[in-house]
Amino acid sequence: MSDTVPLTLETPDALLHGLVDLPAEPGERPAVVICHGFKGFMEWGFFPALATLLAERGYVAVRFNFSGTGMQPGDELVTDPDAFRANTYSRELAELLAVLGATGDSIAPGRVDRSRIGLLGHSRGGADAILAAASPAWQGRLRALVTWAAIAAVDRFTPAQKEEWRQRGELPVANARTGQQLALGLGLLADIEERRAELDLLAAAAARRAPWLIVHGAEDESVPISDAHRLAERAAGPAELLVIPEASHTFGSRHPFAGPTPQLIQALNATQRWFREHL
Repeated sequence: MSDTVPLTLETPDALLHGLVDLPAEPGERPAVVICHGFKGFMEWGFFPALATLLAERGYVAVRFNFSGTGMQPGDELVTDPDAFRANTYSRELAELLAVLGATGDSIAPGRVDRSRIGLLGHSRGGADAILAAASPAWQGRLRALVTWAAIAAVDRFTPAQKEEWRQRGELPVANARTGQQLALGLGLLADIEERRAELDLLAAAAARRAPWLIVHGAEDESVPISDAHRLAERAAGPAELLVIPEASHTFGSRHPFAGPTPQLIQALNATQRWFREHL
């Protein structure tokens, strides 16, 4: 059986908390770093089941909370709304790169084959994964990339929303799952507008080298299927697009997790196959 152990990683701006699912097989194994999306967290819905499955297949599965979740391990609500408000894409990318760099070093030392690291991201976490895969540090080192329901652009806001954002100094955000009223700070808007080139997901899709599986639900209510096609059209090198019929943004999953749906099983099976072929 796999074993789950906590991790902490100190970065220049935050202390990250996460979990590592270790396979039963001893020694160094390939690893997969998992990134949650906007308003998600490492213990949401399908993430524990995904990590357990990967560990049972012989991979070290590393998942963590971005500091901008405003959540600690075990939380069901955002307990630090200021951290949520201060989050940016650049911060998330820096945190993901720190986790990648620590995997097999301070994270799961002695258990990771550092020449066989893969990356999986869901929704906004998919954007983070694409940017990390295209980064100079990992462009030639990452062995495999999988994205689920990834966005194709970081600027997803209307002019009216941006105007309200500037006038109020924040943009209100409701968490439908918890009913919490949260807000995005002006730092995120500045990040999107001032670092447009660095955060260009289509350019990153063309720059990355790792073999890439793009998974998207045909009935995604949050990120249109057109985003998947845009990414696939720009993806250089080995890449594959899998559109899952009747699948929602979360492939039919909810939180708390009630077991895999047929759509999630299809995503899991394709993901296992991809990592088996490329890691």
